[in-house]
Amino acid sequence: MSIYFDHAATTPMADVAITALNTQLKKLGNASSLHSAGRSVRKDLEGAREEIAKAIDCDASEVIFTATGTEANNLAIKGLYWKGAKENKTVIITSTFEHHAVMDPIAWLAEHEGAQIVGINVDRNGFLNLDELKQAVIDHQGKIALISIMASNNEVGTVQDIAQVVKIAGQIPVHSDCVQSFGKVSLSFKNLGLTAATISAHKVGGPLGVAALILKRGLDIEPILHGGGQERDIRSGTFNAPSIVSFAAAAKESVAQSGQRSEIIRKLKAELISTIKKSVPDIWVNGDQVKSLPGIISITFPKTDSEGLLLLLDSEGIACSTGSACSAGVQRPSHVLLAMGLTEDETTSTLRFSLNHSNTIIEIAKLGAVIASVVARSRAASGKK
Repeated sequence: MSIYFDHAATTPMADVAITALNTQLKKLGNASSLHSAGRSVRKDLEGAREEIAKAIDCDASEVIFTATGTEANNLAIKGLYWKGAKENKTVIITSTFEHHAVMDPIAWLAEHEGAQIVGINVDRNGFLNLDELKQAVIDHQGKIALISIMASNNEVGTVQDIAQVVKIAGQIPVHSDCVQSFGKVSLSFKNLGLTAATISAHKVGGPLGVAALILKRGLDIEPILHGGGQERDIRSGTFNAPSIVSFAAAAKESVAQSGQRSEIIRKLKAELISTIKKSVPDIWVNGDQVKSLPGIISITFPKTDSEGLLLLLDSEGIACSTGSACSAGVQRPSHVLLAMGLTEDETTSTLRFSLNHSNTIIEIAKLGAVIASVVARSRAASGKK
């Protein structure tokens, strides 16, 4: 049986989510229809909306369902930018190590809509430079359409001080990609004071192909899709009711058990780092290990090739990644690690291991049994000095 250390890419579906999905799949009806079958599905969907609202601490009316986290990020970033651009606010402030689902729509707005991008640097430990953010807000006062800073980084796991970002922003809209944080660390949309946040089902034991944009009540943004006017006329399209109901079941369980699971995962994380260090003493871990997500570990194996390492581990039945799954197969250095000050060689010698509560000490021991030989073979083949 293979060992799966890539939960930051996607997680196995939780039993409660599978049950909810299977039950809902058997129900006939479009949630937008007015007949009894449609109203029944709509009732289930609105119940799911309320559950997700409870899980992230927002009003149910603030939950807008989308197909993916990428779509939700695009919807928030482009929508908030277009709203700001009407008042000649064309500056977007973001960090230098966002997920591509945030970076790329911002880059598109710069290329096609004339947006000015201000990138805030991060330090070697993977934390946003808040003083630099403060100065950027002062320098571009009255010209900033939005600020977009991820709640936690998908490659190194560092958790950002989003409450402080919102405080610095003042009246400027703030969006946060919360995909990796949701269900793993405490997260309150209301308490953080965010304008918009992105969450996704498949990171918390829900199905692929469903996510949500949490958008402050009463705020209208320009939609990307036009059609039937669903979701406050911000995201038109037929509701994927089975997946939405399944998402809610997974989110409810994940948030309810996050404290207990976090304890288990942090112990596994410490064990994995210790096990690898014993076999390969010159490795190092990237990012802060205290203010970080429980299960994400970025490890640099000097003088290796990360893709070769990944394939060698895969041949041993162990799955991990070189970084974001969305960038898999693209041979380029990690912009996240470059932003943190690693060299190009070091970024291409780095693997991400991401754990959840289903992993075991036995699995980590099996990794420990093969890691030294895998690293030695990679070093021999890489040609790095």
